[in-house]
Amino acid sequence: MDELTHPKVIAQQLANAREFWLGYGAEGRRRSGHFMYRSGVADAQLNGVVSLAGGSFKNALQEAESVFSGLPWLWWVGPDSRPGVVGDLESHQFSEVGSMPVMAVRLDRVRRPSPTAGLEVRVVDDPAGLADWVRCWTWAFGIDTDLTAKILTAEAARPESSPRLIRFAGWLDGRLVGTAALYSSQGVAGVYVVSTLKERRGQGIGTQLTAAALQAGREQGLSIGTLQASSLGLPVYERMGFAEVARYRLFAKA
Repeated sequence: MDELTHPKVIAQQLANAREFWLGYGAEGRRRSGHFMYRSGVADAQLNGVVSLAGGSFKNALQEAESVFSGLPWLWWVGPDSRPGVVGDLESHQFSEVGSMPVMAVRLDRVRRPSPTAGLEVRVVDDPAGLADWVRCWTWAFGIDTDLTAKILTAEAARPESSPRLIRFAGWLDGRLVGTAALYSSQGVAGVYVVSTLKERRGQGIGTQLTAAALQAGREQGLSIGTLQASSLGLPVYERMGFAEVARYRLFAKA
């Protein structure tokens, strides 16, 4: 069995993802058999149920609908959810709105990208830098600018500190053009919030930022890198040596 697809290693990757998302919002903590996070921001990705490993679906749903009242939210279904959850969701008017492959790479086998001329990768370590970082990725992801201030508040309130959570900013021609973050937990290096401004895509910026996060994880002694890929990022990660090891299905109330 390949190391990346070993059940224990996949479980570590899924646990890393749960912990990262649970960092948004003080209400986002483990319940009896399921995990929820609530940022309070009106963006579906920033509120949700990450998994339902046990307990009553009905009870979990009732709690979720109460906790997320007035907010868009997602229910993530992956290998860390018990069988039958998809059927339960569909029978309660949920529909599948997307999926995200969970990808992994050995950190000693990452295919390093060619340098992007003029790109400077910096660690974000002050409030002004964090504000710029949030503004960049919300623009890159097409999130309503009216939500930026609330997202910054949620980001600033995350309880983790370096080296568990390290944010990276890519600067080119005096402008912040891309972002990434390393989340070290459960023995793996999780990469999140990889973004590039639309007008700067195709220049290898996201690849460089991903590589910087992975290198930081390797310097911490970790051996596996993991991330959840968007359709836009998938070919980038495959070129770096990532392979799909699992998949999340995302559901929302119809």
